[in-house]
Amino acid sequence: MNKENKLGMGLGALLSTPDESDNNNGVQKINISQIAPNPSQPRKNFKEHDLKELASSIKNQGLIQPIIVKKIDRDQFQIIAGERRWRACQLIGAHEVDCVIKDLDQTNVLEAALIENIQREDLNVIEEATAYKGLIEIKNINNETLAKLIGKSASHVSNILRLLELDKKIQEMVINGDLSMGHARALIGVPDAIKKANEIVEKKLSVRQTEKITSEFKNNKKTKSIKDPNILDLEKELSDKIGLKTSIQFNENGSSGSLTLYYSDLNQLDDLMKRLKK
Repeated sequence: MNKENKLGMGLGALLSTPDESDNNNGVQKINISQIAPNPSQPRKNFKEHDLKELASSIKNQGLIQPIIVKKIDRDQFQIIAGERRWRACQLIGAHEVDCVIKDLDQTNVLEAALIENIQREDLNVIEEATAYKGLIEIKNINNETLAKLIGKSASHVSNILRLLELDKKIQEMVINGDLSMGHARALIGVPDAIKKANEIVEKKLSVRQTEKITSEFKNNKKTKSIKDPNILDLEKELSDKIGLKTSIQFNENGSSGSLTLYYSDLNQLDDLMKRLKK
């Protein structure tokens, strides 16, 4: 089974091995001090309240799902999947945890961590965007292909990825829950976005109020007139198809104009050039 098919089937398929009788596939106790998190793990935000709830559950019910690790030294292991469970076990003072050891290369380790994050319901949109971007880079695929593999719409993937265009400070505000995805989307491409983000938080502005403030800039950036709804539909259709923000501008005579494609990193540019050359 190729890696793209495994992604479509989920984390279990990626972590599975042909021979389930191999001793390395069995659950075994490992000292918690011998386990370290994966530094490439895209999930950085672990809410203390949720960890305490998970720790209480593990204390009362035990660790139902073992932690997936890989061996990185003679007696040291790195987490592939299950960092929240590992952190929760630390909170209750556990000395050993149930683990399953998998022999994966670094690419597959990162891919597994990314898939695990995507499949989590409580993942914030910035972590989701980071996971999407990581899989696109690892597997050298475009937004549309990724959308099919993870069962999401191309527009959803594109909209999530565009959040990575925002300043890191605004991304942190989204991660911390100070701004919603709707607030963040309204700030994309807006000057003084950090200032406006702080204003949103201070005044507790709704998404609708935020969109009104930012739309005034977007509508007046080049012209005071509102763009034709038909053109907006064309832009959206093209953006959903190619996975990049697009802008269509007509000249005064209406018979000619320009089409602009926006990319957020060199990987997107490289992918676009390959597709144009075909």
